[in-house]
Amino acid sequence: MNAIITVVGSDKVGIIANIAGFLAERNINIEDISQTVLSGNFVMMMMAHLSDEQKDLESIKKELTAIGDAMNVSISLMHEHVFSAMHRI
Repeated sequence: MNAIITVVGSDKVGIIANIAGFLAERNINIEDISQTVLSGNFVMMMMAHLSDEQKDLESIKKELTAIGDAMNVSISLMHEHVFSAMHRI
């Protein structure tokens, strides 16, 4: 199962490292990643692959929210199908 993780906030050192470290500790693979900094604002989108035993999106989402709160950035996580449906024109 793939999930989409988005991160938005003021740019600072360690955003990618903290999120990638969190995912690595849980053996969640980053399939694709795109990030940019626009006028000091950090914007990142990544696709992460979760195995069958990692499908508890709510607990992962809560932990990512806590990481985001600590870094003063907004982190969201949703199933790839939900993301695709929300962004279909």
